Amino acid sequence: MKQIQIKHLFPQVDPNSISFIQIMDHFTEGVLITDNKGIVLYFNEAQAKIDDLSADYMIGKKVKEIYRVDNDNTPIMNCLKVKKSITNFACYYRTHQGKLVNSIHNVFPIYSEKRIIGTICFVIDYSMLEQTFDAISKPRRKKIKSTVRSITDPIKRQLKENGTRFTFNEIVGKSPGFLKVVESVRQASDSPSSIMLYGETGTGKELLAQSIHNSSRRKVNQYVAINCSAIPEHLLEGILFGTSKGAFTGAIDKPGLFERANGGTLFLDEINSMPTGLQAKLLRVVQERKVRRVGALAEIEIDLKLISSVNEDPHQSVKTGKLRQDLFYRLCVLFVQIPSIRERMDDMELFIKYFLNKFNISLGKTINSISAAVLELFHKYHWPGNVRELEHVIEGAMNLVKVGEILEVRHLPKHVQNFDRQLNDSSSKTQPLKPSETVPGQQLNVVFPSISQLISSNSPGKSLDEIQAETEITYIRQTLAAFQGSISKTARYLGLSPQLLHYRMKKFKIDRQEFVI
Repeated sequence: MKQIQIKHLFPQVDPNSISFIQIMDHFTEGVLITDNKGIVLYFNEAQAKIDDLSADYMIGKKVKEIYRVDNDNTPIMNCLKVKKSITNFACYYRTHQGKLVNSIHNVFPIYSEKRIIGTICFVIDYSMLEQTFDAISKPRRKKIKSTVRSITDPIKRQLKENGTRFTFNEIVGKSPGFLKVVESVRQASDSPSSIMLYGETGTGKELLAQSIHNSSRRKVNQYVAINCSAIPEHLLEGILFGTSKGAFTGAIDKPGLFERANGGTLFLDEINSMPTGLQAKLLRVVQERKVRRVGALAEIEIDLKLISSVNEDPHQSVKTGKLRQDLFYRLCVLFVQIPSIRERMDDMELFIKYFLNKFNISLGKTINSISAAVLELFHKYHWPGNVRELEHVIEGAMNLVKVGEILEVRHLPKHVQNFDRQLNDSSSKTQPLKPSETVPGQQLNVVFPSISQLISSNSPGKSLDEIQAETEITYIRQTLAAFQGSISKTARYLGLSPQLLHYRMKKFKIDRQEFVI
């Protein structure tokens, strides 16, 4: 049918001479083509950027080799199984490199006569889609945001007239390090100085940026955000600076994001992904506080708060040439490092209560507790996707909890369950060290106090949790000292996994370097 349609459209052209692959190379959506066994045959550049994987790595591998998913949860494999199209499939997945992706999939079977020979999958990265619509489609913002958010965010938080959803009041957390971050950016909200936010994916950079805007006098004006890695290089300049009629074929007079945000706030997310050539033009705008549309001669004065973010160490980006040093110093007048969820484990219970309440409302459920095993696993798990990953894990699990049940480990996604099994396997295979197994000539001197000593050494009125924490700190510090800071030996002696030991050391602010000789 496809060839017949093409022949009707181009009767003078041989359909075999038309290269659709070259066209898909330039798609802004991700495109994967597989055979009927789920082996990747084609992988375009947009998908490579979404997954942070190279096309060379992908070609010839099975879908399950690339993504940490089960066949039942893979739209490509489902399409091959049911031999029907799967459209608007909201997917939250992790690559084997560890990157988390929140996306929308449209998969279509490819037939040769009546035999299915493969699939073609179109992938829209939700974060890219959301940021692009936020930045470019202001007149249609409410309609588009409502459509996109309904797929992944069951609670439609009201969009304010200034283009934001969040304020400092919506921020969840009590850990001292995070509260210090919040207080520092709150104090700088009304300052004209630029702010750079540094944090891993999912730590809340967008939430903080919106909160900064809504805490300033600029909140009556527009907040505009764009993900610098989401827009192709040849379009980004026009989107940022605007275009002038006649600048290129089809160009019209159109204001850029700097003009749209004039008087308000512009948030440049993942600024370290911006092409270095464009960084030089951005530097001039930041310095002069003037912007010139592409193809125009006149400059337009701008007055706005500039907030940027990076998802990797900016100093390293400067060293590798990904981020211009002069631009870095212009943008990071105030440099704020947002702690990961691994550094905020004291906030875990708050997050759980918040997300349980959120999804109880949206899913119409009454799940008010989780099992002790889930809580322990949440404290052990390394959370590469941070708070955003925790939110999606809880949402997914709550969909599987039946009436009258509590949230159990079996309700969690496979990759989280498997992490727990890996830790258990590691613990079972790794027996605690005995004093006789230490390095020859090394004397192990770890003194574990008795109950009477604990009671007498602790001041009256201390809770059991406080006494337990102090005792645990003592045990860990003494064992680290005995093994001269060796994490592996300390973990084995205490019967812990290295991951759990690292977590406890961070929790109690124990630095292994103190014990390295």
